[in-house]
Amino acid sequence: MPAQQETELDPVNVALVSIQDEVRIDFGWDLKYDLRSAIALQQSCLDVDAVKCATERLVTILQKAEEIVILGAAVEPEELLLLKENCQFVAADGSVGVFDELPPQIAQSAWGRLSLVVSDGDGGEAMLRASQQKIPFALHAHGDNQDEWRELLPVLKQNCPTLILTHQCPQPIEGMNNPGGFTDGDRAVCIVAACGIPHSKIRLIGFRSDKIGRWTGITDPVRKLRKLKWMEAVLDILRGTSF
Repeated sequence: MPAQQETELDPVNVALVSIQDEVRIDFGWDLKYDLRSAIALQQSCLDVDAVKCATERLVTILQKAEEIVILGAAVEPEELLLLKENCQFVAADGSVGVFDELPPQIAQSAWGRLSLVVSDGDGGEAMLRASQQKIPFALHAHGDNQDEWRELLPVLKQNCPTLILTHQCPQPIEGMNNPGGFTDGDRAVCIVAACGIPHSKIRLIGFRSDKIGRWTGITDPVRKLRKLKWMEAVLDILRGTSF
């Protein structure tokens, strides 16, 4: 196994990582597959210095923002029209596609204020659009998404100067981060919190645990609703944590 170091984006609550074990038990997933995918991603693009610099750039970008709006898979364009014009966005995977449904001038502004896309690789064409605009990405490895991240990674390596890698294993992995969380949406909140952003500056839009958002990738509806319940459990931990 490659040499290891402490993660650079530490979870604001250790429960955000321990809950990942509960998720694996619930779905019958083996940790070894999460670890195998994470190590494969690490070995595909590991440059420790580049990862450190990317993480530092992300923290700087987010800490300068007056408000950070995190977009979940159920976000609708009408909700974005009510926001302050100076807020920064963090998008969970395919939710970034909502920008293309905004009036052109507003869409251009929104794309320009997109600070991070958090993805496990199944967000579709919107991911390519974001990468082409050199938006920072947090690419995630879990046990059954190697095909997805292997397809997206070459595009990100070519286009994204700020690329961080995340995993969901209890042990540290050099060049990667586990800020906690499970789905792209709640992991996005974990990342923002790990960057030192307080509750008061974070707003969530499009986070639903009772329905599948239309920006969700191809999925099994029954299993997806189970995943969304775990997303809500992660968000509950964050709501009860001081940061």
